[in-house]
Amino acid sequence: MHNILVVDDEKEITDAIEIYLKNQNYRVFKAYDGEEALAIFGREEIHLVLIDIMMPKLDGTSATIKIREKSTVPIIILSAKSEDVDKIWGLNVGADDYVTKPFNPMELLARVNSNLRRYTSYSNNKDTRENTIKIGGVELRDDSKEVLVDGEVVKITPLEYKILHLLMSHPNKVFSIEEIYEKVWKEPAYNPDTVTVHIRRIREKIEINPKEPKYLKVVWGIGYKFEQ
Repeated sequence: MHNILVVDDEKEITDAIEIYLKNQNYRVFKAYDGEEALAIFGREEIHLVLIDIMMPKLDGTSATIKIREKSTVPIIILSAKSEDVDKIWGLNVGADDYVTKPFNPMELLARVNSNLRRYTSYSNNKDTRENTIKIGGVELRDDSKEVLVDGEVVKITPLEYKILHLLMSHPNKVFSIEEIYEKVWKEPAYNPDTVTVHIRRIREKIEINPKEPKYLKVVWGIGYKFEQ
């Protein structure tokens, strides 16, 4: 059974989400601010976090940063339509996905299921294959799911790893944002704008100058490629 932490200062929302998730046999932990969320995360084995942005004591983006310092579990932002800037900021600091409020219960469950499926697949496949891709100073080790830049291991999330693996496995091939989303998320491109944010985060980790990337390049109007 997977444990899911739901964080929102509106009790009606956390209670409703709890009902949806329990109907899918998930175990639910609830918190009403970022500080309470971090306390629960520290003492329980949490497999996925659903977190609101605007909360008292400690907001969702600050809590996301703290969680990312310790874990690569999937984090899904719960954002109102008027919070687009905050939503993108949440993705920038480590969240994997987002659901816009008011949300459709089926969409919420689909996002939860797909993120857990990717995370579980990533974890279960560790140390099962010996395969290394090396392009320039970037080395991707598929056996340990590690990425090294000039010999140094960089901290990377499961989604970032999967995107990088796709691009490095096909050097110089241009993938559209929709193609990247569908191949990595393995579903229709519901939130394709998340790809751009994840690409930006990967650049910050593997490029000397992310604004003038050597490896992970944009082909304007088409998509992205990993240049060999």
